[in-house]
Amino acid sequence: MRYFIVFLFLLVTHLGFSQNDTIVSIIEGTVINNTTRLPMSNVHVINTTRVKGTVTDGNGFFEIHARANDTLLFSYLGFETIKLKVTHDWVKNKSSKVALTEKAYALEEIILGQYNLTGYMEVDTKLIPVKEDNYRYSISGLNAGYEAGNKSPGAVTKVLQSIFNPADFLYNAFGKRPKQMKKLKEMKKDDTVRELLATKFDRETLAALLEIDKDDIPLILQNCNYSEYFIKTANDLQIMDAISSCYEEYKILKKNK
Repeated sequence: MRYFIVFLFLLVTHLGFSQNDTIVSIIEGTVINNTTRLPMSNVHVINTTRVKGTVTDGNGFFEIHARANDTLLFSYLGFETIKLKVTHDWVKNKSSKVALTEKAYALEEIILGQYNLTGYMEVDTKLIPVKEDNYRYSISGLNAGYEAGNKSPGAVTKVLQSIFNPADFLYNAFGKRPKQMKKLKEMKKDDTVRELLATKFDRETLAALLEIDKDDIPLILQNCNYSEYFIKTANDLQIMDAISSCYEEYKILKKNK
Protein backbone atom coordinates (compact mmCIF):
# COMPACT_ATOMS: atom_id res chain seq x y z
CA MET A 1 0.00 0.00 0.00
CA ARG A 2 2.83 2.38 0.90
CA TYR A 3 4.57 1.74 -2.42
CA PHE A 4 1.31 2.34 -4.25
CA ILE A 5 0.87 5.74 -2.55
CA VAL A 6 4.46 6.72 -3.46
CA PHE A 7 3.88 5.61 -7.06
CA LEU A 8 0.60 7.56 -7.23
CA PHE A 9 2.30 10.69 -5.84
CA LEU A 10 5.09 10.47 -8.43
CA LEU A 11 2.57 9.94 -11.20
CA VAL A 12 0.48 12.96 -10.19
CA THR A 13 3.63 15.09 -9.87
CA HIS A 14 4.82 14.01 -13.31
CA LEU A 15 1.43 14.73 -14.88
CA GLY A 16 1.36 18.11 -13.17
CA PHE A 17 4.75 19.09 -14.62
CA SER A 18 3.80 17.70 -18.03
CA GLN A 19 0.66 19.81 -18.02
CA ASN A 20 2.66 22.91 -17.08
CA ASP A 21 4.98 22.19 -20.01
CA THR A 22 2.09 22.41 -22.47
CA ILE A 23 0.11 25.32 -21.02
CA VAL A 24 0.99 28.71 -22.48
CA SER A 25 0.78 31.44 -19.84
CA ILE A 26 1.44 35.16 -19.71
CA ILE A 27 4.60 35.63 -17.72
CA GLU A 28 6.03 38.98 -16.71
CA GLY A 29 9.28 40.45 -15.53
CA THR A 30 11.43 43.54 -15.12
CA VAL A 31 14.71 44.20 -16.93
CA ILE A 32 17.32 46.21 -15.02
CA ASN A 33 20.85 47.50 -15.62
CA ASN A 34 23.21 45.14 -13.80
CA THR A 35 25.46 48.03 -12.70
CA THR A 36 23.01 50.77 -11.75
CA ARG A 37 20.13 48.42 -10.85
CA LEU A 38 17.81 50.85 -12.63
CA PRO A 39 15.00 49.62 -14.92
CA MET A 40 15.68 49.56 -18.68
CA SER A 41 13.04 50.58 -21.22
CA ASN A 42 12.80 49.48 -24.87
CA VAL A 43 14.62 46.20 -24.28
CA HIS A 44 13.60 43.61 -26.86
CA VAL A 45 12.26 40.41 -25.30
CA ILE A 46 11.83 37.57 -27.78
CA ASN A 47 10.41 34.12 -27.11
CA THR A 48 12.66 32.23 -29.55
CA THR A 49 10.63 29.03 -29.11
CA ARG A 50 7.33 30.61 -30.15
CA VAL A 51 8.92 33.43 -32.24
CA LYS A 52 6.95 36.17 -30.52
CA GLY A 53 8.33 39.38 -29.11
CA THR A 54 7.69 42.47 -27.04
CA VAL A 55 9.61 45.43 -25.57
CA THR A 56 9.91 46.68 -22.01
CA ASP A 57 8.05 49.83 -20.95
CA GLY A 58 9.41 52.87 -19.13
CA ASN A 59 9.66 50.87 -15.90
CA GLY A 60 11.52 47.98 -17.52
CA PHE A 61 8.36 45.85 -17.29
CA PHE A 62 7.30 43.29 -19.91
CA GLU A 63 4.67 40.61 -20.46
CA ILE A 64 4.98 37.77 -22.92
CA HIS A 65 3.28 34.46 -23.72
CA ALA A 66 5.45 31.51 -22.73
CA ARG A 67 5.46 28.07 -21.19
CA ALA A 68 7.98 26.13 -19.15
CA ASN A 69 11.22 25.39 -21.04
CA ASP A 70 10.67 28.12 -23.65
CA THR A 71 13.73 30.27 -24.30
CA LEU A 72 13.56 34.05 -23.90
CA LEU A 73 16.14 36.30 -25.53
CA PHE A 74 16.87 39.79 -24.13
CA SER A 75 18.60 42.31 -26.37
CA TYR A 76 19.50 45.99 -26.05
CA LEU A 77 22.02 48.06 -28.00
CA GLY A 78 25.33 48.29 -26.16
CA PHE A 79 24.47 45.45 -23.74
CA GLU A 80 25.22 41.74 -23.80
CA THR A 81 22.41 39.70 -25.32
CA ILE A 82 21.31 36.92 -22.98
CA LYS A 83 19.06 33.86 -23.25
CA LEU A 84 17.04 32.47 -20.35
CA LYS A 85 14.97 29.32 -19.97
CA VAL A 86 11.46 29.79 -18.63
CA THR A 87 11.30 27.74 -15.43
CA HIS A 88 8.30 26.18 -13.70
CA ASP A 89 8.55 28.61 -10.78
CA TRP A 90 8.61 31.56 -13.22
CA VAL A 91 5.38 30.30 -14.78
CA LYS A 92 3.89 29.73 -11.35
CA ASN A 93 4.98 33.04 -9.80
CA LYS A 94 4.45 34.95 -13.08
CA SER A 95 7.20 37.51 -12.42
CA SER A 96 11.00 37.66 -12.44
CA LYS A 97 13.86 40.17 -12.62
CA VAL A 98 16.44 40.10 -15.40
CA ALA A 99 19.74 42.03 -15.32
CA LEU A 100 21.65 43.07 -18.46
CA THR A 101 25.37 43.89 -18.51
CA GLU A 102 26.98 46.57 -20.65
CA LYS A 103 29.39 45.42 -23.33
CA ALA A 104 33.06 46.27 -22.97
CA TYR A 105 34.39 47.80 -26.18
CA ALA A 106 38.04 47.99 -27.19
CA LEU A 107 39.07 50.80 -29.54
CA GLU A 108 40.41 49.44 -32.80
CA GLU A 109 43.28 50.84 -34.83
CA ILE A 110 42.17 53.37 -37.44
CA ILE A 111 43.72 52.94 -40.88
CA LEU A 112 43.62 55.94 -43.20
CA GLY A 113 42.57 55.31 -46.77
CA GLN A 114 44.93 55.61 -49.71
CA TYR A 115 42.83 58.16 -51.59
CA ASN A 116 43.65 61.87 -51.40
CA LEU A 117 40.14 63.31 -51.47
CA THR A 118 39.57 66.93 -52.44
CA GLY A 119 36.16 67.51 -50.87
CA TYR A 120 34.53 68.04 -54.26
CA MET A 121 32.06 65.24 -54.98
CA GLU A 122 32.50 65.33 -58.77
CA VAL A 123 36.27 64.89 -58.41
CA ASP A 124 36.27 62.44 -55.48
CA THR A 125 33.79 60.02 -57.08
CA LYS A 126 36.30 59.57 -59.91
CA LEU A 127 39.17 58.97 -57.48
CA ILE A 128 37.44 56.14 -55.61
CA PRO A 129 37.04 52.93 -57.62
CA VAL A 130 33.62 51.31 -57.62
CA LYS A 131 33.53 47.55 -57.09
CA GLU A 132 31.36 46.07 -59.81
CA ASP A 133 32.01 42.35 -59.47
CA ASN A 134 28.82 41.44 -57.63
CA TYR A 135 25.93 40.67 -59.94
CA ARG A 136 22.49 39.26 -59.25
CA TYR A 137 21.05 36.88 -61.81
CA SER A 138 17.30 36.52 -62.28
CA ILE A 139 16.05 32.98 -62.80
CA SER A 140 12.77 32.66 -64.68
CA GLY A 141 9.99 31.23 -62.54
CA LEU A 142 11.59 32.21 -59.24
CA ASN A 143 10.69 35.20 -57.09
CA ALA A 144 14.24 36.47 -56.63
CA GLY A 145 17.61 36.39 -58.30
CA TYR A 146 20.92 34.98 -57.22
CA GLU A 147 24.12 36.87 -56.63
CA ALA A 148 27.38 35.62 -58.05
CA GLY A 149 30.90 36.73 -57.30
CA ASN A 150 31.82 37.97 -60.77
CA LYS A 151 30.54 38.44 -64.31
CA SER A 152 32.46 35.60 -65.94
CA PRO A 153 30.52 32.92 -67.88
CA GLY A 154 31.63 30.42 -65.25
CA ALA A 155 29.76 32.35 -62.57
CA VAL A 156 26.52 32.18 -64.56
CA THR A 157 27.05 28.47 -65.18
CA LYS A 158 27.60 27.89 -61.48
CA VAL A 159 24.31 29.62 -60.64
CA LEU A 160 22.37 27.62 -63.23
CA GLN A 161 23.95 24.35 -62.11
CA SER A 162 22.93 25.17 -58.57
CA ILE A 163 19.33 25.75 -59.62
CA PHE A 164 19.05 22.53 -61.57
CA ASN A 165 20.80 20.41 -58.95
CA PRO A 166 18.93 21.28 -55.74
CA ALA A 167 20.09 18.12 -54.00
CA ASP A 168 23.70 19.27 -54.26
CA PHE A 169 22.95 22.96 -53.90
CA LEU A 170 20.45 23.43 -51.10
CA TYR A 171 19.95 20.16 -49.24
CA ASN A 172 22.82 20.73 -46.83
CA ALA A 173 21.57 24.25 -46.19
CA PHE A 174 17.89 23.51 -45.60
CA GLY A 175 17.07 19.82 -45.91
CA LYS A 176 18.58 18.97 -42.54
CA ARG A 177 16.90 21.91 -40.80
CA PRO A 178 13.18 21.72 -41.65
CA LYS A 179 12.02 22.67 -38.16
CA GLN A 180 14.30 25.69 -37.95
CA MET A 181 13.47 26.91 -41.44
CA LYS A 182 9.73 26.77 -40.76
CA LYS A 183 10.31 29.44 -38.13
CA LEU A 184 11.17 31.93 -40.86
CA LYS A 185 7.50 32.60 -41.67
CA GLU A 186 6.72 33.34 -38.04
CA MET A 187 9.77 35.58 -37.72
CA LYS A 188 8.69 37.63 -40.75
CA LYS A 189 5.20 38.14 -39.27
CA ASP A 190 6.31 39.50 -35.90
CA ASP A 191 7.05 43.25 -36.07
CA THR A 192 9.06 43.19 -32.84
CA VAL A 193 11.35 40.49 -34.18
CA ARG A 194 11.82 42.35 -37.48
CA GLU A 195 12.50 45.63 -35.68
CA LEU A 196 15.16 43.98 -33.53
CA LEU A 197 16.87 42.21 -36.43
CA ALA A 198 17.03 45.47 -38.40
CA THR A 199 19.36 46.86 -35.72
CA LYS A 200 21.60 43.80 -35.54
CA PHE A 201 24.72 42.92 -37.52
CA ASP A 202 26.25 40.21 -35.30
CA ARG A 203 24.06 37.23 -36.41
CA GLU A 204 23.74 36.12 -32.76
CA THR A 205 20.04 36.95 -32.43
CA LEU A 206 19.19 35.44 -35.81
CA ALA A 207 21.12 32.28 -34.98
CA ALA A 208 19.30 31.99 -31.65
CA LEU A 209 15.91 32.38 -33.34
CA LEU A 210 16.71 29.78 -36.01
CA GLU A 211 18.39 27.45 -33.47
CA ILE A 212 21.49 27.11 -35.63
CA ASP A 213 25.15 27.91 -35.15
CA LYS A 214 26.11 31.48 -36.02
CA ASP A 215 28.89 30.19 -38.28
CA ASP A 216 26.33 28.27 -40.37
CA ILE A 217 24.68 31.48 -41.61
CA PRO A 218 27.48 32.56 -44.00
CA LEU A 219 27.64 28.98 -45.33
CA ILE A 220 23.91 28.96 -46.05
CA LEU A 221 24.14 32.26 -47.91
CA GLN A 222 27.20 31.11 -49.85
CA ASN A 223 25.21 28.04 -50.93
CA CYS A 224 22.50 30.44 -52.09
CA ASN A 225 25.09 32.33 -54.16
CA TYR A 226 24.98 35.59 -52.21
CA SER A 227 28.09 37.72 -52.51
CA GLU A 228 30.68 37.97 -49.75
CA TYR A 229 30.05 41.71 -49.57
CA PHE A 230 26.33 41.19 -48.86
CA ILE A 231 27.05 38.48 -46.28
CA LYS A 232 29.45 40.76 -44.39
CA THR A 233 27.55 44.05 -44.55
CA ALA A 234 23.82 43.24 -44.45
CA ASN A 235 21.89 43.60 -41.20
CA ASP A 236 20.25 40.57 -39.64
CA LEU A 237 16.82 41.44 -41.07
CA GLN A 238 18.24 41.51 -44.61
CA ILE A 239 20.03 38.23 -43.92
CA MET A 240 16.80 36.67 -42.64
CA ASP A 241 14.89 37.80 -45.73
CA ALA A 242 17.65 36.42 -47.96
CA ILE A 243 17.57 33.02 -46.23
CA SER A 244 13.77 33.01 -46.34
CA SER A 245 13.73 33.79 -50.06
CA CYS A 246 16.27 31.07 -50.78
CA TYR A 247 14.34 28.56 -48.65
CA GLU A 248 11.09 29.26 -50.51
CA GLU A 249 12.88 28.66 -53.81
CA TYR A 250 14.36 25.46 -52.43
CA LYS A 251 10.87 24.19 -51.54
CA ILE A 252 9.64 24.96 -55.07
CA LEU A 253 12.57 23.15 -56.62
CA LYS A 254 12.20 20.19 -54.28
CA LYS A 255 8.47 19.95 -55.03
CA ASN A 256 9.03 20.02 -58.79
CA LYS A 257 11.91 17.58 -58.70
